[in-house]
Amino acid sequence: MKAPNSLLAVLALSSIAIIPGCGTGEASITDEAEVRAATPVPVEVAMPVREDIFATYHATSTIESDADAPVLARVPGEVIELLVEEGDQVQAGQVLARLDGERLRLEMLSARADHERASKELDRYEDLAKRGLVSATMYDGLKFDVDALRAKYDLANLNYGYSEIRATISGIVSSRDVKLGQSIDANSVAFRITDTSELVAYLQIPQSELAKFSAGHNASLQVDSMPGIEFSAIIARISPTIDTRNGTFRATAIIDNQDADLVPGMFARFTIAYEKHEDAMLIPGNAVVDEDDESSVYVVADGAVVLRIVETGIRFGDQIEILSGLADEEEIVVIGHSSLRDGSKVLASNRSVDSFTG
Repeated sequence: MKAPNSLLAVLALSSIAIIPGCGTGEASITDEAEVRAATPVPVEVAMPVREDIFATYHATSTIESDADAPVLARVPGEVIELLVEEGDQVQAGQVLARLDGERLRLEMLSARADHERASKELDRYEDLAKRGLVSATMYDGLKFDVDALRAKYDLANLNYGYSEIRATISGIVSSRDVKLGQSIDANSVAFRITDTSELVAYLQIPQSELAKFSAGHNASLQVDSMPGIEFSAIIARISPTIDTRNGTFRATAIIDNQDADLVPGMFARFTIAYEKHEDAMLIPGNAVVDEDDESSVYVVADGAVVLRIVETGIRFGDQIEILSGLADEEEIVVIGHSSLRDGSKVLASNRSVDSFTG
């Protein structure tokens, strides 16, 4: 009977010992939360920079050549000589091909002979007219005949010259549409010449953006065939009318292509800089926390962060303009702010801010 009483006593003492143990466990959990709150959060910080920034608009269009002209055969004939091929650079007036112009040459020679004969006869009649031996009517009629024969000769000579097909503009031969030995008619397309030193693109922009644009704005463009490379352009003209079919206006971009890197037909993505803010305060865009229609940044001070409301301006790429709420010498959290709250301790490492280039 004594053994059971001893067992009960031991169990009772064990129960009493367990109670302080539970209290100790709760205290350790509280300590861990306090330690976590006091442990600095590793973050990357940066300071604002001052540079120019542009407000931009993005558009797409196909690049074209504003100087693209077909070269027509002015007279019919057989192609007896080809002097250029596709891809050749030519100058305005350069001979591209020759036609069989023998018939035209003979017609020109005949017209010249008729004119020379009539001119000599007019010279003889001029002396007679001065002495009153021929009537003024006869003399004037002969003068008109000479003028007509002169015009006929000039026309024949012009047609004979057209047996040489010449470039109408300077540029590159983009197509040859005739073959050696081919007989072609007048007004047939023989070649096409394209000047690619200056290209053009027509940008369709919503009418709601009309007030932002004007001639002279700078632009840049990229094409899929050369990723990562930017080419410069300028907005040369703004259409004064709105296209009623789609509610857009047309902005004409001129592209300097002296290096011939671009070709007509390429699809391009344009970035138009329409508003410039000089010496703007810039910070990385990922430093801004947007919540409840407000923009804020975490400012680092004395090893902790303060959530500061700021006013933002132009955003370009990964940079954003700060209009108010931040000083130039203040550090802001760039990476790691997702786990922060106002007053959090931080362990900051510096990070450089990439410069904006517009």
